Amino acid sequence: MNRRNFLRAGTLAAGLALPALARAQQSAATTATTPLATPAPLAEPPAFAPTPDAGWRRFELTSRVEPLPGDGPLRVWVPLPAMHETAWQRPMGSLWQGNADLMERVRDRSGAEMVYAEWAPGIAQPRLEILSRFATRDRAIDFSQPSAAPQVLPRAERMHYLRATALLPTDGIVRDTARDIVHGAKTDEDKARAIYEWIVDNTFREPKVRGCGIGDIRTMLETGNLAGKCADLNALFVGLARAAGLPARDVYGLRVADSRFGYKSLGKSGNVSKAQHCRAEVFLERFGWVPVDPADVRKVVLEEPPGKLSMVDPKVAAVRKQLFGAWEMNWLAYNDAHDLRLPGSTGSEIPFLMYPQGELAGQRFDSLDPDAFSYTLSAREIA
Repeated sequence: MNRRNFLRAGTLAAGLALPALARAQQSAATTATTPLATPAPLAEPPAFAPTPDAGWRRFELTSRVEPLPGDGPLRVWVPLPAMHETAWQRPMGSLWQGNADLMERVRDRSGAEMVYAEWAPGIAQPRLEILSRFATRDRAIDFSQPSAAPQVLPRAERMHYLRATALLPTDGIVRDTARDIVHGAKTDEDKARAIYEWIVDNTFREPKVRGCGIGDIRTMLETGNLAGKCADLNALFVGLARAAGLPARDVYGLRVADSRFGYKSLGKSGNVSKAQHCRAEVFLERFGWVPVDPADVRKVVLEEPPGKLSMVDPKVAAVRKQLFGAWEMNWLAYNDAHDLRLPGSTGSEIPFLMYPQGELAGQRFDSLDPDAFSYTLSAREIA
């Protein structure tokens, strides 16, 4: 490996070395030498009830990018786990290596972090590999135990999470819809719950939408077509909450493990190249940031076996109750950024950074097609 193929590193937990980039992709193979015993019947999975009491889990994510070469400069941006939240996510650092002329960690003005790589024209087999480690812990708000003193969001942050963005307007039909939904609600918690329940009742998951959707909430409301995926439905929660005066944010991330509660639709492990998932939070003065995920309720309705469940199905009822105030953290949070201009790019802004991005001679790759781009994201839990 020559000097330019070496690496830049963030601060990693002790014991992580560069060779782990290769080892992380190898599965330990064991050959049985005695007949296997008859397995015991599988126990019923526990009820869907995320709790911080389950403790911290550590994960390793490998992002391998081998973009198509061609004439002109080649650029790639790969998101990194950047949200450091003491209660539920702790990034442990990242390493990267490849044959790019430039490889560096960069930060968007909103706080989103990524590895930026650039190759000169004519490179035959461009490659970039990133190893990230992070720890997560389930979240669950106990609404029977509000804070004795109001939680205060600094004014600058409050204004930031109340602002309109290109795809999250807070005026017009968005404001009018929010007012109708929260009419009669007395507290910020009542307002947030009303918006959550309205979204669960009035939207549905559309499997034909590419990726996670884009979150164009004005068009959704104006057309009456409230179909979409997580970046649409949870963006609708965020936009309506902001229009109702509640600070709220989308959080963009990736599923990295199967659900320990047995929900097939709410987890993914191994190859997670298509496991991106956007969640949402709302700030309530008696509880601080509260996790919500109405989009995953609609995902369970559509996808949880045997599929197309009714709203009164026990599986649906369980997640509907919990996903206002709780997240199972088999998922990593990249960032909460909107309307990003990729550093070094001459192209237009992107609505959010949840997928690897790339461009050749100024033309963007299709970030929703990892096979054609191409990139592979692989996740595993580590002891």
